[in-house]
Amino acid sequence: MSKIIMTVIAAFGLLTLPAQAETKKQDKASSAKISDPVSVDKTGTVSIAGQKVAYAVTAGETYLRDEKDQPVASVFSTTYRRTGVKDAHKRPVIFIFNGGPGSASIWLHMGVFGPRRVALPQGGLDDGAPPYDIEDNPYTFLDIADLVFIDPVGTGWSRALGDKDPKDYWGINEDAQSLAEFIRIWVTKNKRWNSPKYLAGESYGTTRAAALTHALQGGWTDMGLNGVILISSILDFQTARFSPANDTPHIAYLPTMAAAAWYHGKVDKTPWNDDQQAFLTEVKAFALDDYAPALLRGTSLAADQQAVLVAKLARYTGLSQSYIRNTNMRINPFRFEKELLREEGKTIGRLDGRYTGKDFDAAGETFDNDPSGYGIDAAYTAAAIDYFTRELAVPIERRFNVLGGKPGRNWKWATDKNQGWPAYTNVAPWIGEAMRENSDYRVFIASGYYDFATPFFATDLTMNRNGIDLARVTTSYYPAGHMMYVHEPSLEAVTKDMRAFLLAR
Repeated sequence: MSKIIMTVIAAFGLLTLPAQAETKKQDKASSAKISDPVSVDKTGTVSIAGQKVAYAVTAGETYLRDEKDQPVASVFSTTYRRTGVKDAHKRPVIFIFNGGPGSASIWLHMGVFGPRRVALPQGGLDDGAPPYDIEDNPYTFLDIADLVFIDPVGTGWSRALGDKDPKDYWGINEDAQSLAEFIRIWVTKNKRWNSPKYLAGESYGTTRAAALTHALQGGWTDMGLNGVILISSILDFQTARFSPANDTPHIAYLPTMAAAAWYHGKVDKTPWNDDQQAFLTEVKAFALDDYAPALLRGTSLAADQQAVLVAKLARYTGLSQSYIRNTNMRINPFRFEKELLREEGKTIGRLDGRYTGKDFDAAGETFDNDPSGYGIDAAYTAAAIDYFTRELAVPIERRFNVLGGKPGRNWKWATDKNQGWPAYTNVAPWIGEAMRENSDYRVFIASGYYDFATPFFATDLTMNRNGIDLARVTTSYYPAGHMMYVHEPSLEAVTKDMRAFLLAR
């Protein structure tokens, strides 16, 4: 019997030798088609609180490899290190990314953290046409931390390599695993395993930060993190999905609608002595104590009770009682953005309700683009690509994907095999898990009052319901929108608050 087995094994081996050789030949040929990663090094200085800080910047590609050591993806990143630091391994590193999913990291790079930033007009005004000013950023954290800006696969210049499908990286788990590998490579190459490490994300980037925390800290070869910075957070998507019978977003969005109505003068401020904080405190209490139970009652709610609630909703939102009654007390934010200033022929922004625009179909229900989006995007796009190609001289000419639709349309939203449609993605429990497994893990949250993409009250509700230690959560609010840093006073405030968070470690 053993001779027969050995004969079969030998025959099988002989039959597969040519195939193995062909596979290796193909792998070698595939690898040969992939050029070496692009990387450039520059130096610069920036003044921070009157202190001149010298830094080195490296902008380029990092190749992720498969089990055969073949390159399968290129992740473009920009690293800033303060020069002249004697004990760099104890210096914090912040890994920074935006969201989308499908967005490059240019917004946080050129708006908050980087040493160079784009200058924007204030007061919710449109950015107009080029040239746009690029200036030194006095709010950067380069004096206290090194910064690494990451563009996930499919964003910026990051891409799949060879015959690898970029869709393989487009999902909550897939995206987190690829960025975890990038961070592992970066930390190893730069000898920073024992340095304090933070993640900073905006919008879906906060979802990414929670998933990335789970990927990095899980298992025995885990990478301990000191904390995360969540800017315009969304971790539990039930708070933002206006699906039938899901009343959670109506509760979560109400304070944002009230804040926008206050800003645009559609609320009588007299009862609150012109104090917006007192007003919003009342609205939040109403949302939980009166509005939520009424929505749960549905059509069983008594008519007289409904009348009281409709009157209060009109008082808080600036909308007419008849409109609120016709919506069955469930106001969709897209409708609100159209309805609030309808008599003035204006719509308000989704990313930032302070911005206003005019739709061609002013009396109807069709929408032009978001005025808080087109009010800033041209400046950020031009400034970022100009900075990379002219100031840093990155020699890449292929298309730079600022915010593409392909990743979002193909995104895998399930976090495990048991979570599928119509379940709502919720990664907040991973923040709670991280806190239970890491006693030093802390969270900073920055929210804008006028953000209709990731409303601030939704974040509050999420933090309260997912096993998160609120004693290790710092939450700050700003009189701006989703990208609160486009508002100069909010930029100054949020960077001051984040700096305090980082220094408190």
